[in-house]
Amino acid sequence: MSVREVEIDLKENIEEELAVYRKQIDRIDEDILNLMNKRITAAKSIGEIKATLEKPAFYRPEREAQVIRRLKSLNGGPLDDFGVESLYREIMSVTRGMEAGLSVSVLGPKGTYTELAARQHFGSAVGIVYAPDINEIFRSSESGQTNFAVVPVENSTEGGVSATLDRLITTSLLISGEINFKVHHNLLGFGDGLEDIERVYAHSQSLAQCKRWLGENLPGVKVVPVSSNAEAAKKASMDSGAAAIASISAADIYGLRVLSKSIEDEANNTTRFLVLSNQDTPQSGNDKTSLLLSCKHQPGALFRMLKPLFDANVDMTKIESRPSKTGLWEYVFFIDLLGHHDDESIRPALSLLRDQAGLFKNLGSYPVSG
Repeated sequence: MSVREVEIDLKENIEEELAVYRKQIDRIDEDILNLMNKRITAAKSIGEIKATLEKPAFYRPEREAQVIRRLKSLNGGPLDDFGVESLYREIMSVTRGMEAGLSVSVLGPKGTYTELAARQHFGSAVGIVYAPDINEIFRSSESGQTNFAVVPVENSTEGGVSATLDRLITTSLLISGEINFKVHHNLLGFGDGLEDIERVYAHSQSLAQCKRWLGENLPGVKVVPVSSNAEAAKKASMDSGAAAIASISAADIYGLRVLSKSIEDEANNTTRFLVLSNQDTPQSGNDKTSLLLSCKHQPGALFRMLKPLFDANVDMTKIESRPSKTGLWEYVFFIDLLGHHDDESIRPALSLLRDQAGLFKNLGSYPVSG
């Protein structure tokens, strides 16, 4: 048998093996399709029941969190936890779309990390409304133009996002969810290399997160802060001497090449986003509560204010201070703690905390991400 005949025989055997597995996949896909249609039919029935209520809640973050946690605990296959969550958030998005169309305000233009985080959380079936800045994201949901708002609140490298923290002081919206989004920054442009780059457009937070890489690879190149990374990509697409720090999806949207991938200084660079709405979120069984507090002007006031949390053995995971902007050297404190404000172990401590605080604002209780 010639080499050519051996190659043909081997190829035929491989094709026969592949055909067996492809038939299996076809049958599985048919089962998935039938089950999805059953799921959507059940969801439509739920939607019809909800529609009879005075204020129907078509998105239930606590219910979705419970479903995902349960499925992760049942998963014994090769699919990892992130894969389970990604798959079922997309299934829930399609299913939810059959009940009612939901809209989310995010930082624009198209292709920002805020949009990517929103789609990771709500799935592709959600309606996206782009806002020019963080203040307008809040305003869009406060006015009822959108059902939800997604805003960045802190980064693992650069800390709190001032514009979001300042608006949390005044907003009537409540936190109904959080998204931990791993951010990979990429240098986008037109050329093949870095030698012709004269300017780099990026959001100020991204510039800070890529400071070391920029210093080593583009020393002396002018950096230009803009309102978002997608805006940076948009500007670079109209400027042959420029590059942008943005996402891979922004490269596709604005017709740019990826000149260098993952240029963030810290490999685990992660941004935490908040999901905001006008609705209070019931208990999911694994929740977090965010508070806004200020101390009375007395010696030991901060200690006395927080003591009820210590006495009740409440786990406080974060405390951050910000100028209140109501007076010189006056500050407010943002606090995250584990537990829901309706938990029996939390409610009495929050009542005592309210009595001790000069200002007490419950920003919302919501399922813990992941």
